[in-house]
Order: sequence, then C-alpha cells, then structure tokens
Amino acid sequence: MSLSTSLTNHFLIAMPGLQDPNFSRTVTYICEHSAQGAMGIVINRPMDLRLGDVLEQLDIEPQRPEISNQIVYLGGPVQTDRGFVIHSGPETFDSTLSVTPDLRVTTSRDVLEAIASGKGPELCLVALGYAGWTSGQLEEELSANAWLSGPADNETLFRRPASARLQAAAQLIGIDINLLIGEAGHA
Repeated sequence: MSLSTSLTNHFLIAMPGLQDPNFSRTVTYICEHSAQGAMGIVINRPMDLRLGDVLEQLDIEPQRPEISNQIVYLGGPVQTDRGFVIHSGPETFDSTLSVTPDLRVTTSRDVLEAIASGKGPELCLVALGYAGWTSGQLEEELSANAWLSGPADNETLFRRPASARLQAAAQLIGIDINLLIGEAGHA
C-alpha cells in the first residue's frame, strides 16, 4: 500500500446499505491504515456514560464539573473495555500514536489525568473500544460499496454534535447522505 492510498486521517462514512449493527449509520475516524490493516474509532455513537463515570472508576478526580459531563463514545466492537482518546496538540503521553502532526490517539491513563486536571489537550474525544480491519479487509469493504471515505476535519471530529457528524462528514465530500439508496448498482 502506498502513502497515497492510505486512509489514515480520513472518515469512513457508512453507506445506507451497511446493515452491520456495529457500523450502521456511523462515521469512523481512521487512526491508522497500512498494508497490515486498519484501526479506527467510531465518532458518532454516544454512550449512556460520561467521562466522570470513567474517571471515577479509575479513581481520578476531575477539577471542573464540565469535564465530568463530557460524552464517552462507543468507538467500535473491539476491546470495549479499553479507552481511546483522540486529541489535538503536540503532547504525547505514555501510549500515543501520532496520526498527523496535530492529532494523536492515546490509550494510557496519563491523558485522562491531564484532562481531569484541566491541563489536557484543547480538543479531545473519549471512546471505549475501536474498529479494526485485517490486511485487505477494509479495501474489500470499500469495493463492495459499504463505505464512503473522505478527509477528516476537526470541526466534524470534535465540535459537531454526534447526531450531525454523519451528514457533516458526507458533506465534506459533497454528498447528502440522506439522498443515497441502500443498494449498489454494478454495470
């Protein structure tokens, strides 16, 4: 796979025909895509869980109430007991993957401690679980018209409400997701 075909730092937008309950009507931020496979975080599935609940389980005391109220997302069906924080900034923590020069994914406790203390990244999204694809699997799903893909942006990733992210991600590539049909045509 060449760098030009990597979908790292892209959104995967579920096509209407994608019926898998784990991914139906989702937007997934691709954190890593290589010949070995891909890893992403679903960014529009809020859970009935807040960051305060997660911090409490880890015995971390948030310094401000708004930190506790931050939404936690279901990032995908793999390792749903593990936290993933997509965040802005040059900071790296104990276990951080640099996606771009300004975006990272961290899985270590120290990022949550920084967020709780009010000294964390300016922009962040906390998720439990991730989506993973083996070598060639994502490419097969794209060929089968299960997904659209397009470049990610911080506005959709961090600032839009979860309910608006699917349409916003599709609009980035000039598509109204509501006008798409569920079946693919093959000539």
